[in-house]
Amino acid sequence: MKNLIQIAGVIDKEEAGLLMNAGVEYLGFPLRLPVNKEDLTEDEAADVITTILPPHKSVLITYLDKANVIIEFCKKLNVDIVQLHGRISLDELKKTKSLWPELHVFKSLVVAKDNYADLEKMVETLSPFVDAFITDTFDPATGAEGATGKTHDWRISKRLVEISPRPVIIAGGLNHTNVKKAILEIHPSGVDSHTGVEGVDGRKDPELVRKFVEESKAGFAEAASLL
Repeated sequence: MKNLIQIAGVIDKEEAGLLMNAGVEYLGFPLRLPVNKEDLTEDEAADVITTILPPHKSVLITYLDKANVIIEFCKKLNVDIVQLHGRISLDELKKTKSLWPELHVFKSLVVAKDNYADLEKMVETLSPFVDAFITDTFDPATGAEGATGKTHDWRISKRLVEISPRPVIIAGGLNHTNVKKAILEIHPSGVDSHTGVEGVDGRKDPELVRKFVEESKAGFAEAASLL
């Protein structure tokens, strides 16, 4: 996994087409959320996912924490990548991978104030049972652990990249104005945006998406040249 570009919060088929045409490989569908409102229903998501064909990939983003329920939901949507944002136990994570070894699991590392030690422990403990980690931002005002539009201390994400044996994707307040800088500072395996590419109407803005993809690719290319 390298130079991954993911955009989350796909609303409909039109938006999915926009993202794919712009060069976004991973399209995220946040569903069964405890805080933020879903962008579309589960049946609507399943319908949109039928239009997402290789090399593009559909990603279920959810707070589910039981192996059987996670797998059942992934199969309902016909996805084989799940991004787990909730607090899932080690036993349930092990069970998930045991029941479906081919399922790709991204586990969130939500950066809050003074929780680096906890995140470092998660990386150490969970790495054998996930395929990648994704950092994000905790918003204490709302309790949201993603789609906050807010950045966090990038030094923490950088440190997590350095210690993780798994690829680390970065999220949290990224947009076309800061994603290249984030890539050059953190050296992640991928980047993710949600609200940072949306217009005032809540839909993905074609120009913001284009610029985000362009700046992400430029950042990855420059980072590679410095190695």
